[in-house]
Amino acid sequence: MKITLSVIKADIGGYVGHSAAHPEVVQKVKEVGQKAVEDGLLIDCDVLVCGDDIALVMTHTHGVDSEKVHGLAWKAFEEGTKIAKKLKLYGAGQDLLSDTFSGNVKGMGPGVAEMEFEERPSEPVVVFFADKTAPSAWNLPLYEMFADPMVCAGLVIDPKMHEGFTFEVLDTFTGKAVKLSTPAELYDLLALIGTVERYAVKSVWRNSDGEIAAVASTQRLSLIAGKYVGKDDPVMIVRAQSGFPAIGEILEPFARPWIVEGWMRGSHNGPLMPVSFRYATPTRFDGPPRVIAAGYQIAEGKLIGPRDLFDDPAFDKAREQAQMIADVLRRQGIFEPHRLPSEEMEYTTLPKILAKLEGRFYEAEAGKKGPSGEHLDVD
Repeated sequence: MKITLSVIKADIGGYVGHSAAHPEVVQKVKEVGQKAVEDGLLIDCDVLVCGDDIALVMTHTHGVDSEKVHGLAWKAFEEGTKIAKKLKLYGAGQDLLSDTFSGNVKGMGPGVAEMEFEERPSEPVVVFFADKTAPSAWNLPLYEMFADPMVCAGLVIDPKMHEGFTFEVLDTFTGKAVKLSTPAELYDLLALIGTVERYAVKSVWRNSDGEIAAVASTQRLSLIAGKYVGKDDPVMIVRAQSGFPAIGEILEPFARPWIVEGWMRGSHNGPLMPVSFRYATPTRFDGPPRVIAAGYQIAEGKLIGPRDLFDDPAFDKAREQAQMIADVLRRQGIFEPHRLPSEEMEYTTLPKILAKLEGRFYEAEAGKKGPSGEHLDVD
């Protein structure tokens, strides 16, 4: 059975501040999704929450970029926004950058990850959902899942994976993409995706038969809106087992925290902490960034689950290490490298500050004049 798995997320209001989503808002989004199942538009629908973001996990037969499915998600977020505004939640509707739906939510604020595939006899998938970070947060784990045999033993042991995987990499500045095949073009891949402020992995495909393996949301709100309106808080779908990485290989990259951009005001670097659903409520300096992993078995399009895959003491050390990294970075305060470099602050208030001070800058080299006309003699 060929189905489409679509995950569409949005921040439509924080409770309290940016720490969580209000239960009434979540319930309204669920009701709209469930109504679509009853009406036959969707096969099944689930709702996930990470921090102040809400994601619709939907199965259907309409293919990717379906106007009907995207329109349903937009309606769900609009209805949720009405409640968020009534409750005066912070940033109510902030990810809905338009007053009207125009056929596809891409470019309108919400993040989207979706794939179409023929359902296997057993179809396990993992939906990852992060808060207080950017799409490039998935670059490192996707590399380790699908290209690093020290993490994914299946690359060596499983004949179906032995030919490697092809990564589609998006240049988020230009909108252009390139496909790189591993292991042959592994170093080219790393040269790009290591530049996390610009490049993001969009999808991964199995080389042996071209089967889709993973897809990630790559929308960057600041580039869409032209100003900072919230971090992108990305989602990702990864298929597991039988020619794809095992569940344990998919989760293994998260056992060692790494540093991602986002955190407070989307302007700081911080550790990505793997947490259970219960603890996906960042509060310390609006963080640190969080990620949840929802495991589903898909059966005739039905979503069996989710299993809270990070609700496991095996990830306790990763959480402790993330806290230690957070302590070290917080010691930097507003100074880099905790705060993002100036290039990444382009859509914050920093340009306004620089514009205000522009006329007060002066040449400080020898023989130049200061702001009052005095000569500056520097030896």
